Amino acid sequence: MSPINKLRALVSPAAGGGGAGRGPTPRELVRARAALTAFFAVDGFVFAGWVVRIPDVKEQTGASPSALGLALLGVSVGAVVTMTLTGRLCQRFGTHRVTVLAGALLVGSVALPAHAGSAVGLGALLLVFGAGFGGVNVAANSAAVDLVAALRRPVMPSFHAAFSLGGMVGAGLGGLVADRLSAAVHLALLAALGMAVVVGAGRTLWRSTARGGSGASASGAAAPGASTSGAAAPGGAGARGAVGWLVAVLGLIALCTTYGEGAMADWSALHLKDTLGASAGVAAAGYALFALAMTVGRLTGSAVLARLGTTRALVAGGALGAFGMLLGALAPTLWLALVGFALTGLGLANVFPITIGTAGQLAGPRGVAAASTIGYGGMLAGPVAIGFLADWFSLATALLTVAALAGVAAVTSWAARGALGHPGS
Repeated sequence: MSPINKLRALVSPAAGGGGAGRGPTPRELVRARAALTAFFAVDGFVFAGWVVRIPDVKEQTGASPSALGLALLGVSVGAVVTMTLTGRLCQRFGTHRVTVLAGALLVGSVALPAHAGSAVGLGALLLVFGAGFGGVNVAANSAAVDLVAALRRPVMPSFHAAFSLGGMVGAGLGGLVADRLSAAVHLALLAALGMAVVVGAGRTLWRSTARGGSGASASGAAAPGASTSGAAAPGGAGARGAVGWLVAVLGLIALCTTYGEGAMADWSALHLKDTLGASAGVAAAGYALFALAMTVGRLTGSAVLARLGTTRALVAGGALGAFGMLLGALAPTLWLALVGFALTGLGLANVFPITIGTAGQLAGPRGVAAASTIGYGGMLAGPVAIGFLADWFSLATALLTVAALAGVAAVTSWAARGALGHPGS
C-alpha cells in the first residue's frame, strides 16, 4: 500500500462509503463522465476565448502593464474567494449541482469584460468571471475524484485534457476571429455557445445527483473507497495532521504550476506580439500551441502516472516546464519561443491534475477546495507580479519567474517523496 493510501485508510470511513441509495450503474457512470468532460472542455474554451482578447481589452481601457496586472487580479480574487466556499457547498448540495450552477455563472459572465471602460471597471467585472471560474473548478474536480473512484481507473488527467483541448480550440478560434470581430461580439458569442453546453450537459449531471448517483457527495452516496466528506474518523489527530500537511504541500506544488498556466494565459500573446513582433493571429496561436501541448500531455497522463508514479511524474513535469519556459522567455526568434511554449505545456500538463486528484482522494471536496485555493494562489500572484516586473525590467525577464517556480515544484515534489510514494504507487 502506498503512503497516500495508508494515510487515507487512517482518516477515511471504511471502503464502501455510506451507501445512502443505490450506486450508479455503468451506463450512468459513462453518461456522467461524458457530461463532466463537457464541463471541463467548456471551462477551457471560454477561459481561452477571454485570454486571447486581453490585448484588445488592454487597448480599449488604456491600461499600463501594471494596471492591467491589477485588473487581471480580479479573476484570481474572485476565484480564490469562491473556492474557499465551494467545498462546503459541494458537501451540502452535491458536486454535480454546484458544477452546473458555477458553470452557468462562468459562461454567462465572460461577455462582461469587453464592456469595461477603465482598468478599475475591468477588475470589478473580472471578479464575477473569476467567481464562476473558481466555483466550477473546485466542483468539477470534486465530481471527477468521485468518478475516478467509481470507475477504478486513473482517468483524472483525461478530464484536464478536455480543459486543455477546450482551451486550444478557444484560443485557435479566437486567433482566427481576432481581426474580424470585436471583443464584445466575440465574447458574447462565447457566452451563448457556452450556455448551450452548460444546459445540455448540466441536465445529465443534475439528474444523476437527484438519483443519488456519482457526485452526490453530500448524501454520502460516494463511490467505494472515496472520502467525500474529508472528516476524520478512526485515525486521530496525528493522521488528520499528516493529511492536512500533505494537502498543503500538494497545494504548494499546484501553486507553482498554476502560476505558469496563468502567466501563459495572460501574457503569452503580449510577449509574442510586443517582444518578438508577432501579428495578432500568431500571438494568439502561441497560447493555442501551449494548450495543445497540455492536451497531448494530459491525454497520455494516465500512462505516464502508471509508469513513473506520483513523485517522478511531478518531478519530471516541473523540470520540463522550467526548461521550456527558459527557452520561451529568452528565445531570440518567434519560432524558438513557440517551441519553448510547447515544452512548457508538456511539462506542466499533469502536475495540477495529479496534485488536485491526490488531495481529493485524501480529503474529498474539502481537500480539493483546500489544495485548489492554495494552488490558484499562483494565478492570484502571477498577473500582478508579472505586470510589475514587466514595467521594471521587461516582459521576457518577468516570464523567467515561471521557470523558477516550475523548478520549485520539482524540488518540492522530490522532497516530499516519502509521503507521495514511489514509482508504481
